[in-house]
Amino acid sequence: MTIQMLHTPDGVRDIYRDEYDRKHVLEERIDQTMKSFGYHPIQTPTFEYFDIFGSEIGTTPSQDLYKFLDRDGNTLALRPDFTPSIARCAAKYYMDDNIPVRFCYNGSTFTNSSSYQGYLRETTQSGAEMIGDGSVSADAEMIALIVEILRSAGLHEFQVSVGHVDFLKGLFEVSHLGEEVEEKIRTLLLNRNFYGVEDLIASSGLNDDLIWLFGLLKDVMLTKDKLQEAGKRAEAYPMISAALRRLEQLEDLLRVYGVEQYVFYEMAMVPKLHYYTGIIFSAYTFGSGEAVVKGGRYDNLLSAFGKSAPAIGFAVVIENLLNALQRQNIRIPCEDDTIWIVYCPERQADAIAEAKKMRENGESVELMLLDETNTKDIYQRYAEQYRVSEIRFYTGEEA
Repeated sequence: MTIQMLHTPDGVRDIYRDEYDRKHVLEERIDQTMKSFGYHPIQTPTFEYFDIFGSEIGTTPSQDLYKFLDRDGNTLALRPDFTPSIARCAAKYYMDDNIPVRFCYNGSTFTNSSSYQGYLRETTQSGAEMIGDGSVSADAEMIALIVEILRSAGLHEFQVSVGHVDFLKGLFEVSHLGEEVEEKIRTLLLNRNFYGVEDLIASSGLNDDLIWLFGLLKDVMLTKDKLQEAGKRAEAYPMISAALRRLEQLEDLLRVYGVEQYVFYEMAMVPKLHYYTGIIFSAYTFGSGEAVVKGGRYDNLLSAFGKSAPAIGFAVVIENLLNALQRQNIRIPCEDDTIWIVYCPERQADAIAEAKKMRENGESVELMLLDETNTKDIYQRYAEQYRVSEIRFYTGEEA
């Protein structure tokens, strides 16, 4: 056996013992919170036909997908995110439904990108999708659900940054800057270089209102008052005005949910996935340089699968959230109530009978044949290391 066989490829890792227990408890908390909002579990395949995630859908670039062929020569791909798969399911199984349907999920996603140096290529996501509701009420529910999930995880300090795809799109539409300048601005925004955007716009010859609206891009915590002022300055620009009005309506509903203190408005948000059509959002907290939650509205995606329906969803990146919790010293309680029964060969029948009775009473029992090279102290030390709640020895005539 070579040393290489003991290691995992770049971008994937083993998760075991305490870390796995913490992850499992966190996933259960998230799942329970989503179910409390009426979201129903769905499981989609780990891989699908390549076209499900193709460029026409607006998802991950082809070069960043793990692709392979099946025996019939079809190109398949490991899922890079869940949304296209769930959109396909909704179109297939709920084609004629005219009421909203809510899904929740948990599983691995795979991204094969060299730009993810130092990051995991297999990550776990838990998320929710609402299909068939294009209202601002659905937007508010999603953000309220995100807040409740992060609270249930144990976080106290976090923020949900909310933007709208049509704000920047509308600015470009009325400014006529040209594709080259627009792409420069997108790149500058992705790099958080707001002053670079300001310099570009200052020499563009735009009117005062448009320059002022472009100036909002450098404000990462817009207040409701500023949103209202922006709405007045954007009255002549329908797409921009509608986006700002939607965010004002959203703010009003978030106050009803009582979560407005966690939400900030950031017009500079640029989605990496091209299927987003309306509000977009990301949640951040201390201890994670990456978003712990990301999502948005994708009202046109289902039409690629033959169903016309609005939709909105998000994904919690479990690894990012776990890292943040650990760095904030927020403990996820993982109690192991397993009992060890260590037995010698002569007491095997007694040990099995006792374990059977205990399991029938709902207890977790691990049977362990005594290794005579180990003392009781050694077993006790292992039990402490593995957080075993109790250890019993069946090594004499009596237990």
